[in-house]
Amino acid sequence: MLKRCSDFLAGLPMTIVAGIFLLFDLVPHLMGELGGGSHLRLLPFDPAWVTVFISGIPLLYLALWRIVHNPGISKISSALLISIAMVAAIAIGDLFAAGEVAFIMAIGALLEEATTNRAKKGLRQLLRLAPVKGRRLTDGGEEVILAEEIRRGDLLRVRPGETVPVDGTIVNGETSVDQSIMTGESLPVDKGVGEAVFCGTINRFGSFDMIATKVGEDSSLHKLIRMVQEAENRQAPIQRIADRAASWLVPLALLIAILAYVFSGNMVTAVTVLVVFCPCALVLATPTAVMAAIGQATRHGVIIKSGQALEKMGRVDVIAFDKTGTLTCGRLEVCDVIPLVQELDEAGLLSLAASAEARSEHPLGRAVVDCARERTVPILECTDFEMTAGRGIAARVAGRSLACGSEDFLRAWGIALEGAGAERLGALRRQGKASILVAEDGRCLGIIALSDVLRPEAGAMSAHLADMGVSTVLLTGDHETAARYFAQQAGIGEVRSGLLPGEKVAYIRALQGQGHRVCMIGDGVNDAPALKSADVSVAMGGMGSDIAVDAAEVALIRDDLSAIPYLKRLSDATVKTIKASITLSMCINFVAIVLSLLEVLTPTTGALVHNAGSCFVVLIAALLYDRKFD
Repeated sequence: MLKRCSDFLAGLPMTIVAGIFLLFDLVPHLMGELGGGSHLRLLPFDPAWVTVFISGIPLLYLALWRIVHNPGISKISSALLISIAMVAAIAIGDLFAAGEVAFIMAIGALLEEATTNRAKKGLRQLLRLAPVKGRRLTDGGEEVILAEEIRRGDLLRVRPGETVPVDGTIVNGETSVDQSIMTGESLPVDKGVGEAVFCGTINRFGSFDMIATKVGEDSSLHKLIRMVQEAENRQAPIQRIADRAASWLVPLALLIAILAYVFSGNMVTAVTVLVVFCPCALVLATPTAVMAAIGQATRHGVIIKSGQALEKMGRVDVIAFDKTGTLTCGRLEVCDVIPLVQELDEAGLLSLAASAEARSEHPLGRAVVDCARERTVPILECTDFEMTAGRGIAARVAGRSLACGSEDFLRAWGIALEGAGAERLGALRRQGKASILVAEDGRCLGIIALSDVLRPEAGAMSAHLADMGVSTVLLTGDHETAARYFAQQAGIGEVRSGLLPGEKVAYIRALQGQGHRVCMIGDGVNDAPALKSADVSVAMGGMGSDIAVDAAEVALIRDDLSAIPYLKRLSDATVKTIKASITLSMCINFVAIVLSLLEVLTPTTGALVHNAGSCFVVLIAALLYDRKFD
């Protein structure tokens, strides 16, 4: 009951009422200053009493609640100091000062709440997008069930315009899906059999059937929501320092007020010191800045799980990258088709290789077949297929006996690569590319090279980081040739290759031992130990493993590396804003205390100066939400 009453009085409508009555009380004060007499009243009672009641009750409730429930020194809060100042102002008969103190604090609280609610807007939108129902296919047809009743392995149907209820894989039908909530893509993405669809995305055109793979809290949308919710429940170290400082400033304020009364004999001076000493700007500005920054990051597809991560990112000077799936897209694609005999062109060589590999389950073979299909190269009938695990395959295609595999595999068939072919193969290896050699009748027909794909934004990303004075390093388990090739393409200055997960951790700790603040960016299960060891950890949230995302403090929902410079700039700006806010609030407090001791300020003018400064600090922090960092 008391909390509901306090919340009602602290709301915007009642705060407006409190402000109106405070304005009524301001008129006679102004008339008194102008010689019109302070006895003039617009109402038969002092209207400041209404303001004291409306804005003062929530303040008293908060101060008492913290005394009862908070542990240790945190029982003493800024709300307690303001309550004491309000009561002291009432005791000396300055009702306007008492009402003004309470009212300005109420305005500050509303500003904080408004900024926080605005920062949570992205989360509320995500919650609204969470599917409520789905269509499950059964022997008797289809049934509409609640989303929480869907189980992994259920066969579901999604019609045009409906929201995908859980994560799954399409088994029948083709469509276009609006994935903007998950990936930020502005155009619908075409989907077919075997492709993944995500919870919360919208089916725009065709109907399709899907098998549920991740349901309930395990779905991508709910994981995203959970990460945002976790971000709201954590505080940055700067914020905790501010809270502790506020607790210690309260007894200091009481001590100075008592000494002021002892030496001056003027109770008004003591009350003025209490009014201006409140560290409300110190307390309000930090959480407001953190929440505004987290809210903006959510709009840009960056989920920051805690204010602590945001604050630490502002001090990072070294960023370490995993390679596969982080710096690269994590998928092999055919990049070179090199015929070594005159009777074959690129299309002919690719056709023979894809036809021979059509029955292969090896990732390299599947990539060759996919490339042939993309290029509409004919895939011929394959017979007498044989596979040697980890080395290559043999098959007959159009009456030709083909062997496709590694150089060692061809040697076993008595085929040696020499001359120009050997030189081309060596060049491909130096670029970190995998190769399939295609041979027939004791000769090598050609080479098909495959490579992971560097993310297109990687080069610009590293250049932006270098401009900000941030060093970059590649930490990977791949061999040195491939690692250095991709690092050179991405503009990353330092490379550590052939690393096991534990060795990545050791390298990060060595950097930390040298005084560096390290951010680790990864996507796989093997990156989790390094993510946990780094000062700040960032996971590729789109294609990254659940373990990596859980281990990290920041997730890139769109797997867009260009968000890293944005994250760094946002963190730098947040830390600077917090420090500037704390400095400004302390300067205002110091000047106001000196003026109070000199009896320049009264409780009325002191409250106006100090609390107006607090609101100004909160507004500065709120500007983070709409600031451009691109």
